[in-house]
Amino acid sequence: MVKYIFSSENPSHQYISIRVVVPVLGDLTIVHLPSWRPGRYELGNFAKNVKGFKVFDQNNKKVDFKKISKDSWEVLTKDITEINIDYMYFASELNAGSTFLSADQLYVNPVNCCVYTEETKHDNIEVDINIPTNWKIACSMKKSGNGLVASNFEELADSPFICSELLQYNQYEVGGIIFHLWLNGEIKPDWSRLIKDFKLFTEKQMEKFMEFPVPEYHFLIQILPYKAYHGVEHQRSTVITLGPSYDVFGSLYKELLGVSSHELYHTWNVKAIRPIEMFPYDFKKENYSELGYICEGITTYMGDLFLYKSGVFNLNQYLFEMNKQLQKHFDNHGRFNYSVAESSVDTWLDGYVPGTPARKVSIYTEGCLLAFVTDVMIFKATDNQFGIDTVMKRLYFDFYLKGKGVSEEDYKSVLENVSGISFDQFFEDFIHGNKPYESILTEAFEYIGLELNHKPSPFYSHGRLGFKTIPNGANFLVKVIYPGGPANLGGLMLEDEIIAVNGYACLGELDKWLNYFDNDLKHLTILRAGKIIQSTLPEVDRNFYMEYSVSPVKKLNTPQVKAFDAWKK
Repeated sequence: MVKYIFSSENPSHQYISIRVVVPVLGDLTIVHLPSWRPGRYELGNFAKNVKGFKVFDQNNKKVDFKKISKDSWEVLTKDITEINIDYMYFASELNAGSTFLSADQLYVNPVNCCVYTEETKHDNIEVDINIPTNWKIACSMKKSGNGLVASNFEELADSPFICSELLQYNQYEVGGIIFHLWLNGEIKPDWSRLIKDFKLFTEKQMEKFMEFPVPEYHFLIQILPYKAYHGVEHQRSTVITLGPSYDVFGSLYKELLGVSSHELYHTWNVKAIRPIEMFPYDFKKENYSELGYICEGITTYMGDLFLYKSGVFNLNQYLFEMNKQLQKHFDNHGRFNYSVAESSVDTWLDGYVPGTPARKVSIYTEGCLLAFVTDVMIFKATDNQFGIDTVMKRLYFDFYLKGKGVSEEDYKSVLENVSGISFDQFFEDFIHGNKPYESILTEAFEYIGLELNHKPSPFYSHGRLGFKTIPNGANFLVKVIYPGGPANLGGLMLEDEIIAVNGYACLGELDKWLNYFDNDLKHLTILRAGKIIQSTLPEVDRNFYMEYSVSPVKKLNTPQVKAFDAWKK
């Protein structure tokens, strides 16, 4: 039995005191802190938050140790049966995958802050939490008295918990499974609306898979008073952060639905159907995989589609989300340089930031669009009898339930078995290649009675000059530049701060000034690395950044009606 004890004497310091009691078997024991967390395929370097690491034996006598890597410690355990590891973990960041302490809550993602040993990672675990008696605990781990229990370290690592007096609770049931809803923070829940919509998309997802992988599920939703949007999947739960509070049941409600449906779908796809390279997880190092287009791409596609299939979203709401993915795809010139498979591996290199301009693509966006095309290809090949739902269900039953991870060859084999067609060229051109998507997207949309549209961006800076900015007070910071466009040819650089157009201060109205000087040369005054720079942008008779969207065909033919009905079913 391994035991973890969490406490904090002064929450304002934001240090959580952690004691870990671990049986030892040999003369030397290596203690590890995870290097990353599932759901974020990049190194987390959590050990940077560890302070005051000490080790004692069963008699509370200090034990010698040394740090042997950034997140591993070697402990001398000769003639010792048990060690007590004491340390403090700095918990100042509040997002869906972090650990956070304040006077109002103790929020722990154990994968961030819990050390373990290889010899005991399969042992049963007890968790004691020293919190005020009036605080509630939201967690998927089983409660035992005032604490929690887990069957092994992987369950502990995959089971975040929130302790707070502010927790509000409700639940709903689908197919005999209880789905627990926990809201933490300042919020006035519309429970009837929330439960109705959550139940609809849950029912539809379970209908397609025929069963749920776990006996119960917890939505742990951190409601924040400022702008926030993030979700992280776990086997029996998800943590979601969303804010500001006053808008969660207003304009942000569709975001709450979107991230919740996405994270629930992950219960099957990536927590159950898992890349073979992550079966099981190795927390000590990178778990490289090219299958990000399955893990995150298919989930992004299906999470939104299930909101439409279940009637939570109407067609316009669904297409609004699809349009966002299309725009991200066409705006990113990395699609000409790096495949989605290569970009999956490189999440470990530069994480989830945009990185070097036009170098890579997003596994979420590219994977979503390829999942849509794949779905339609299957429908087309099977006379609308099967889609990607069938593929994912077979992967679940044939691999997860048989205790196996999934390789790309496995996925491709199931695709071909279900559809009866070859996917060789598709994988070569689009999964591992850089062939443009326009033709396959147009064909797929057309098959189900939709059409892909594009028009010049109405923003002068985007469409005519080929650059995009964000406001910076009264000025504008350059964030994206179209390769070979006027901004690029005129010497504009990323992070340039545009102050004026043709000598007139922007004062928050860059595009209005650019439009005003429509037929004139554009002389921009720029602040670059502390210097005032003048840049003149050449202008040509063409458009650069375009706006992309999908809309229904005005009059569907009979095959399109049949295909559309099968796709949305």
